[in-house]
Amino acid sequence: MKKGSAVVQIALFVVALVVLQMTALAATINTRPTTRVKAKHKITESTRARRRISHLRRSRALHARRTRRVRYARRHRYYERFYTSSFSDDVTDGDVTAGEDPIVRAAAVDALGNMNGTVVAIEPTSGRVLAMVNQKLALSSGAQPCSTIKLSVALAALSEGVIDKDTRIRLGRHFRLNLTQALAHSNNAYFEAVGRKLGFEKVAYYAHQFGLGELAGYNIPGEQLGEYPDHVIPAKEGGVGKMCSFGEGVSMTPLQLGALVSAIANGGTLYYLQHPTTPEEVANFQPRIKRELNIAPLIPEISDGMAGAVEFGTARRVLLNFNEEQILGKTGTCSKDGTRFGWFASYANTSVGRIVVVVFLQGGRPTFGPMAAEIAGRMYRGLYDHSFFIVKNPGAPESTSSVQTTGATQ
Repeated sequence: MKKGSAVVQIALFVVALVVLQMTALAATINTRPTTRVKAKHKITESTRARRRISHLRRSRALHARRTRRVRYARRHRYYERFYTSSFSDDVTDGDVTAGEDPIVRAAAVDALGNMNGTVVAIEPTSGRVLAMVNQKLALSSGAQPCSTIKLSVALAALSEGVIDKDTRIRLGRHFRLNLTQALAHSNNAYFEAVGRKLGFEKVAYYAHQFGLGELAGYNIPGEQLGEYPDHVIPAKEGGVGKMCSFGEGVSMTPLQLGALVSAIANGGTLYYLQHPTTPEEVANFQPRIKRELNIAPLIPEISDGMAGAVEFGTARRVLLNFNEEQILGKTGTCSKDGTRFGWFASYANTSVGRIVVVVFLQGGRPTFGPMAAEIAGRMYRGLYDHSFFIVKNPGAPESTSSVQTTGATQ
């Protein structure tokens, strides 16, 4: 063997030996320390930590589910659609005004503005219509009375002894209301409970006594009846409770509501409403009584609630424009078949007489009871600014067209 080849062989042997040693060392580094760490430093969790992590995991899952539900609800939230405009530029078109009080009519027209509605002003001690703005709407078939039906229901319940002013009805575990609070805040649950206690027969009897479902006027051309059902509405529509809180199933006209509030204002006389159309009819005007209502002892029971509606309840927007005289009233808001209704029926209780004002609006979202109350406040402001509530000079000729000539009815 040659010397050179022997050297090559020795070199190859040395290289092979070095490679084997390095492989063995690498295997030792990769396996032994890892096995030793696992054996000597085993990681464990305390019971408290496991519970905390489990609770956090469940909380995150619950939050995720709730977030999905909220997002779904937002995507599928129901928005009521309205198809009637709340505004109109020709509300006075076609009105017959020759027999109306010019001060009252001017105040009503200015207060209503371009709202799609009607304003009816009545002298409660005679039944004379002093002004009727938008007579087409005022004399129409009427609309759902919404929460103004609560006046009729309250008088019925008081008449039957089901409640008095201080009767507190439980509406929740720690929630009770009396009549004054329920009227002022227009609480639906209260009047649903009262309506169920009364029952449909008694509710309907008193509603007819108070003039619902019949003509309120005497020979007023174009006046319609409205509607009061002859049987209770189905339970799926709310039954007698919904009839007594929202007026469901009832169609009431502004004249019918005005006649009822006039009876409250004058102590219990339900007059036929008359709308003079000429100066001659004004000069020869004679009140006509439809019937006497036995409600005089009950009027103080509801007066605080009607006053409270204006002072701190649903009708307080009256005070945005007028607070010189006491105003008592009741609002109503509801909707049907794409039209929203806003009602406010009230009377001014002054030292020289009373005037009844009914505001009825129809339209979309801008239409609601408090807006009707604000319009009434503007009208009372117009009357006050034109000295309507000031005693006339006894030596001056009397005007049969103003409340002052009748005096207050206690």
